[in-house]
Amino acid sequence: MKTIGILLSGRGSNFEAIAKNVASGEIPNARIVIVISNRADAGGIETARRLGLEALVIPSKGKVREDHDREVAAALQRHNVDLVCLAGYMRLLSPWFVRQFPHRILNIHPSLLPAFPGLEAQEQAFAYGVKVTGCTVHFVDEELDHGPIIVQKAIPVLDTDDEKSLAARILEQEHIAYSEAINLVLNREFRIVGRRFFGAGNELTK
Repeated sequence: MKTIGILLSGRGSNFEAIAKNVASGEIPNARIVIVISNRADAGGIETARRLGLEALVIPSKGKVREDHDREVAAALQRHNVDLVCLAGYMRLLSPWFVRQFPHRILNIHPSLLPAFPGLEAQEQAFAYGVKVTGCTVHFVDEELDHGPIIVQKAIPVLDTDDEKSLAARILEQEHIAYSEAINLVLNREFRIVGRRFFGAGNELTK
């Protein structure tokens, strides 16, 4: 049984989608063992408790980034977490933290990276006038929204879209993409060559 730790800062809709797919068996042989937030008022913490999951608040305000990261890493390691999933975690992880979990931290970003990294990606895409956008699940490395890409989902930008409707349609794809990526990574039958991710069944995994 593989173990998943979730880090979040807000309502945690991607966390909810992951939890639903774990419960239904769409993410097989896995369980969420800890949900951690840096904010006590994060809606995702309340959701985790409602689902009967262990939920922990480790406040980040006023702390040096790496000091806070060491507290979070210690909690994840106490639970022997196989995979760390960022689900709206609004903290940039320190290089030290990333090194503790090599190719074991996933993040989802609401654009087709490398386009529109950072905050307000949907708004950036809409303002730029792109015709296609989407979401990306990637490994976390020491740079912002930068690690090797695992799964991407693309959607057209409709003439009728505004920023709100575009963000909602991207979010629907996020919920699908994240679970796909988790299954690929928990399988552990992958290789990374340069920046390219090769999953199970590709000749480079052999």
